[in-house]
Amino acid sequence: MTTLVIAEHDNTSIKPATLNTVAAAAKVGGEIHVLVAGSNAQGAAEAASKIAGVAKVLLADAPQLADGLAENVEGTVLNIVKDYSHLLAPATAYGKNIAPRIAAHLDVAQISDITAVDSADTFERPIYAGNAIATVQSSDSIKVITVRATGFDPVAAEGGNAPVEKIEATSDAGVSQFVSREVTRLDRPELTSAKIIVSGGRGLGSGENYTKILEPLADKLGAALGASRAAVDAGYVPNDFQVGQTGKIVAPQFYIAVGISGAIQHLAGMKDSKVIVAINKDPEAPIFGVADYGLVGDLFELVPALVSSL
Repeated sequence: MTTLVIAEHDNTSIKPATLNTVAAAAKVGGEIHVLVAGSNAQGAAEAASKIAGVAKVLLADAPQLADGLAENVEGTVLNIVKDYSHLLAPATAYGKNIAPRIAAHLDVAQISDITAVDSADTFERPIYAGNAIATVQSSDSIKVITVRATGFDPVAAEGGNAPVEKIEATSDAGVSQFVSREVTRLDRPELTSAKIIVSGGRGLGSGENYTKILEPLADKLGAALGASRAAVDAGYVPNDFQVGQTGKIVAPQFYIAVGISGAIQHLAGMKDSKVIVAINKDPEAPIFGVADYGLVGDLFELVPALVSSL
């Protein structure tokens, strides 16, 4: 039994979600191979070879793989997937773009967004916005799975010494092409990998208040900034900031929710955080149902007071 993990990377380094996916693969059992599909991606392959628990790294290096076009990555995977019992990818935008295509070509049922491995053929995944957990058993010969990163502690990025084997990349599928990429540059930690997150909701009233109230607190804590869907829909911050079922799933060590009532959609994205602090003027707000600590009061007074005391 051998598992193939599709690495998410930027051609020079491995994205953190890959480490969580390798952790899930380790619970499945058997050897773990990691596929790095990219262009001039030797750096990413070398980083993957150092991941604890990885037995082999497969490097597919070709210009048509430079930008991670799903059709080209999928074709490369299909050339080798018959050698594997399991195929795992992180449940990020990257992994969710590739895995369903592979499952469809193999005519197997994809198992999405797993949070636990019960055995080599049985997995757990959240349903109904995380309010219930489904146990799914698969008899498919190749199990195609996406892994929710917050469900597994990452393996060590250093300590391994796996060999890197070059494999043939598929030719360009020719059905899509990379046009451009707009990347948001932040001086703060990336939201999905941050240890501390400060999130704001509609209670802040405006984008100006979001910046004025939350940024000083995030600066003091070295935290990433997040937001509820309501705050994003109101235009306070861009979509990248959204935490929730239709946004980003996070599980930091410390999560501060400011002016967020706690709709099910938002709770599904952050309730696995280790410590949750809620600040809201409504003592009946659902957010207090998952919070470890709650402050009831005017956020425009409480947050500046908190900042001044840090």
